Amino acid sequence: MDSHLIVLVTVAAVWLTAGIVADGMPRLHRAYTLRRRVHWLFALTLAGLGLTGGVLMAGLQSPGAAPVDRAAAGLALATVPALVVAVCTVRRLRRLSAGAAAFAAAPRTPAPHGLRAAAAHPLIGLPLQATGLAAVVGVFSVNGFDLLDGAGLTGPAVTVGLLVVTAIAVRHSLRHSRLAERAVAEPDAGAPAEPVLTSPRTPDALHV
Repeated sequence: MDSHLIVLVTVAAVWLTAGIVADGMPRLHRAYTLRRRVHWLFALTLAGLGLTGGVLMAGLQSPGAAPVDRAAAGLALATVPALVVAVCTVRRLRRLSAGAAAFAAAPRTPAPHGLRAAAAHPLIGLPLQATGLAAVVGVFSVNGFDLLDGAGLTGPAVTVGLLVVTAIAVRHSLRHSRLAERAVAEPDAGAPAEPVLTSPRTPDALHV
């Protein structure tokens, strides 16, 4: 396997793993487990951003058609979603980690719906998964199967890609909305019943 292909497969594997971890976070029912998973996702996200940025910078500084140039060309499509990850996803992961840190001392505490709704926000899972898909397309393109330059394949490839990204976005949005509605109703559901007010007992009549 060529060196540029090894680099691209590694970058794609990191982004795909991050997308899988992000997709599973809202299904976790323990706050401690969710907090630990956020830390894993944060590390994977930083690793993906570091690898992607390193390859792109090395490609810009390379003078000729070196293997790093081919690797950078394969990651060109992943540049935009990676920027969204750097601007939006990292910030939300830091806020989610801070919110989950309140449950660090109680490992078996159920994760509140508000915390799970924050984990299901589309700006967490969608950019990660879109970057992973773009990196996979880059692996195919440098391997001689270029969907974007092939004769008659550009239009269908772009259409399929947009449909896939749209479907992922709709799925994340629906799940986030469902958990957010549960979070709104959560205090009412868990609130104790109001005590029944009774009139004070009248003292018994004094008998002479």
